[in-house]
Amino acid sequence: MNCIIIDDEATARAIISQLCANESSLNVLEEFPNAIQAIKYLNQNDVDLIFLDIHMPDFTGFDFIETIKNPPKIVLTTSDTNFAIQAFEYDCIVDYLVKPITPERFKKAIQKAEIASKSPKTVKKSSDDVETTSGNDLYVNIDRRLIKIDIPSIYLVEAKGDYILIKTEDKNYTVHSTLKKIEEKLPDSLFLKIHRSYIINVDKIIDIEDNSVLIKKDVIPVSRSNRPELMRRLNLL
Repeated sequence: MNCIIIDDEATARAIISQLCANESSLNVLEEFPNAIQAIKYLNQNDVDLIFLDIHMPDFTGFDFIETIKNPPKIVLTTSDTNFAIQAFEYDCIVDYLVKPITPERFKKAIQKAEIASKSPKTVKKSSDDVETTSGNDLYVNIDRRLIKIDIPSIYLVEAKGDYILIKTEDKNYTVHSTLKKIEEKLPDSLFLKIHRSYIINVDKIIDIEDNSVLIKKDVIPVSRSNRPELMRRLNLL
């Protein structure tokens, strides 16, 4: 893998460069003391992996990630453990190395990068805080924590400006996202958008009257354009 090193400390760059030299799969193309120089380089060149320091003057590692389009795989290198949760919000970040970096821990990071490089290229995290699903689970980002929600337990999703309210059997969650984003992640077999502001779990319907449905204690309006699809989905006698 062709890689570059971005770190404002010369000693740190030298250590990472030596660690890379011990890995036959790595080829260090360039080293940069700041993110601005690296961005200019990436505008002209492609790399497979970036070793990126978080704390740098004027332009942090996270600023760097937000600036470049379609970043390659990234291994963060830092002496600060406080940004681990934030780091996992980015699909492009494959590992988080805390200085001083041991050869054993470095090798594990390279193994993760090699595995990740074989999967489809990922892009940087968007402002959407609804994460990809895994089986019957949906992950949402709340206060820098990824919360797992059992999808069948969701009975209603309501749009509220720049946020959505996810109602489940046990708890409600307010998440920074859009109705369209979560609609793409919910299975069509269970969920249906019945109004521009509402998605419902069809299995949770208690009653339908005129242009509204009752789910739990919530009475939800059904738009005229969505009513035919709702009626088609019901197992009518």
